[in-house]
Amino acid sequence: MEKNPINPTDDDARALARDLIGAARFGALGVIDPDTGSPMVSRVAVVPDQAGLPMSLVSDLSHHTKALKADPRCSLLLGEPGDKGDPLTHPRITLMATAQFIRHGDPEHEKLAAQFLHHQPKAKLYIGFADFQILRYDISAAHLNGGFGKAFVLTPDDLAPTR
Repeated sequence: MEKNPINPTDDDARALARDLIGAARFGALGVIDPDTGSPMVSRVAVVPDQAGLPMSLVSDLSHHTKALKADPRCSLLLGEPGDKGDPLTHPRITLMATAQFIRHGDPEHEKLAAQFLHHQPKAKLYIGFADFQILRYDISAAHLNGGFGKAFVLTPDDLAPTR
């Protein structure tokens, strides 16, 4: 009988997942290209919102925004490979989500924009442009690779901040 490579989710895995999300300042956003139906990945800026969940700032001019407006399903890969050793031994998390756009004038926009600027102050140059909006990720599942032999499947509840 083949051993399941997925470990039971524990508090250490939950903490590592939250730490990866909280520390991320950019990630790889996977979307479905509406013109071809093929997967497409692009780099986006990422910061944690007040609940510790990721959000991005995106422009209507970008191809990934066009793709998300056609099909809001996406994935977001977070985690840095580090400076030394095998990059595949460093922790990373893939979040499966649905995109939610928060435009200028939406009740949450001002609060989220301030949070974004706290972590990405250079975005002040363009965050007020009409074509930019906050992108929140409504997470449905997550796959955490905490290093060799440390694979976990997490739920949205696993990513919620501890109280």
